Amino acid sequence: MNPAAGSPGGGTPVTLTGSNFTQAMAVRFGPNFALSYTVVSATQITAVAPPGSGTVQITVTTPAGTSNGVAFGYAAAPTLTAISPASGPATGGTTVTLTGTNLLGATAVRFGAVNATSFTAVSATQITAVAPAGSGAAQVTVSGPGGTSNGVSYAYVVVAVPVLTAVSPGQGPVGGGNTVTLSGSGLTGVTAVTFGSTPALSFTVVSATQITAVAPPGAAGPVQITVTGPGGTSNGVTYFYVGVPTLTGASPAQGPTAGGTTVTLTGTNLLGATAVRFGAVNATSFTVVSATQITAVAPSGSGTVQITVVTPGGTSNGVSYTYVPTPVLTSLSPTQGPLGAGTTVTLFGSGLTATGSVVFGSTPASFTVVSDTWVTAIAPSGPAGPVNVHVITVGGSSNSLVYTRVAPPGI
Repeated sequence: MNPAAGSPGGGTPVTLTGSNFTQAMAVRFGPNFALSYTVVSATQITAVAPPGSGTVQITVTTPAGTSNGVAFGYAAAPTLTAISPASGPATGGTTVTLTGTNLLGATAVRFGAVNATSFTAVSATQITAVAPAGSGAAQVTVSGPGGTSNGVSYAYVVVAVPVLTAVSPGQGPVGGGNTVTLSGSGLTGVTAVTFGSTPALSFTVVSATQITAVAPPGAAGPVQITVTGPGGTSNGVTYFYVGVPTLTGASPAQGPTAGGTTVTLTGTNLLGATAVRFGAVNATSFTVVSATQITAVAPSGSGTVQITVVTPGGTSNGVSYTYVPTPVLTSLSPTQGPLGAGTTVTLFGSGLTATGSVVFGSTPASFTVVSDTWVTAIAPSGPAGPVNVHVITVGGSSNSLVYTRVAPPGI
């Protein structure tokens, strides 16, 4: 038979399938006669169930006798007590949970006169259903073998398409992982945030005007960030994926420990630099000249450090920069010589490796760097008397020692 259950009030049409039905004289639902029946063929009868309760046996009687019985259940009509959520967009698609009684065996869930897109009877007291498209207010009902339930109200609301107005920061590394803040309107209920065609790693709806999202990895260049909510998909705001900066050189690659040297850095992806560091110390100042060049003023320091550049794309590799100490002179040998040029003078001290010039008074001399502690110079000619001798290196100008030119004896 089909169906195997019906309303306690009767009236359910039931199709019976079997054999030898041609001369049927009666169809009974338990002790009660069917309200009506029709012999369709020797193998089929349609009958209208009378009122009843519980489970009864349906039998057919012919001149040859009474058939075996098949079970028919009188099912109680479903009832609904609540719906959650009680509203959704006019486009449909909202999954609602219906609670009530006698919901097992449900054959239909309707929003007004329109069937739910789909539904699942979870238990005798709960059904989940997907709302179809609609407008205004609708009564949601459940139909089953026992009849159709009372209705519970569901409101179709017009949900605005979300709008984005800004993203901050507007750029980040190609590796992703940075958090951006999206500003706009109609952001409540957003279900997706995408960077180009790639979903955000995660996102949080802070309010109707703000969302925070974690950027996924992407290729260098611009993408459009969009959000999707019940009202549809927003406009896009531009976000730039920035390549990791690289450094290929620093010129000059050394300077005094006091700092102040302007260093030109060359490399790639240097636009948007937010910091230039000499070791762990920020440059005194820097200027981004182009995507391949930055000038930076070295801070004070010592030894050899790595210069790095920080941009929204990350932190670059390092290039070496050496702090050169101020040279110191401790002695000269000899300390005097003739008025004419040509005397070889040995200068002893420290920090002499980077010597760039040796000066007698104001006159440069030719020189040879022997070691960090030893330089030889050819004294230039000059008038009789003392002159100050000093050396100049990248690290600065040394202290001065006295060299005396002695006139030859008179005749």
